[in-house]
Amino acid sequence: MNYTTLFETIKSYVENDFPNQDWTDTAGSGTATLTGTEQINIFIQQAEQRVFNSVQLPLDRKNVVGSTTANNKYLNFPAGWLSAFALAVIDPVTGAQTYLLNKDVEYIRECFPNPTATGVPKYYAIFDNTTFILGPTPDGSYNMEMHYYAYPTSIVTAGTSWLGDNFDSVLLYGSLLEAYTFMKGEADVIQNYVARYNEALAQLKQLGEGKNRQDTYRTTQARVQVQ
Repeated sequence: MNYTTLFETIKSYVENDFPNQDWTDTAGSGTATLTGTEQINIFIQQAEQRVFNSVQLPLDRKNVVGSTTANNKYLNFPAGWLSAFALAVIDPVTGAQTYLLNKDVEYIRECFPNPTATGVPKYYAIFDNTTFILGPTPDGSYNMEMHYYAYPTSIVTAGTSWLGDNFDSVLLYGSLLEAYTFMKGEADVIQNYVARYNEALAQLKQLGEGKNRQDTYRTTQARVQVQ
């Protein structure tokens, strides 16, 4: 199911073309308009966000290579970063990767109280909403490979997506749930959408966290029993 088909299916199921919504802005100086297309796009993107925060899928994972700066204990998050899966330092001679252990800031501060004491990083922690802190402080420029979770490109933007091509039921019923809730629809219909969405989501979890994952080393990987 591509974006156009999903868009028209949502309108057909809820029997609503979602006319433009006009309102006065908070300053009272003018009006703004939310078009029908924008409304449906929001429903779809909210459904995608709900799915991607409920199931860990291979398409949620990205990796990028960055580099440290000598005597700088901080490393910036990659673009689109949501949560870390693994961080490795790459040996400049052999190319071998050594994975850092994920700790908290207090641990790194306690173990490496002197930020001028440098070496090859062995630990990392989330420092704030944009950076990691490394321990010890890097003594040189090291290439670092980060595996992390990020939202895939929305079907609204790309026109197609993995969910639309392979698991359109969860995307459709998630979008219908958002749309019909916005409409303040009948409770029994909403409950039906909830049930259909949860059924599709359970099937997706069987694939993403069951059949696609037989063994795990990192604790951030969810694992469900295959039915």
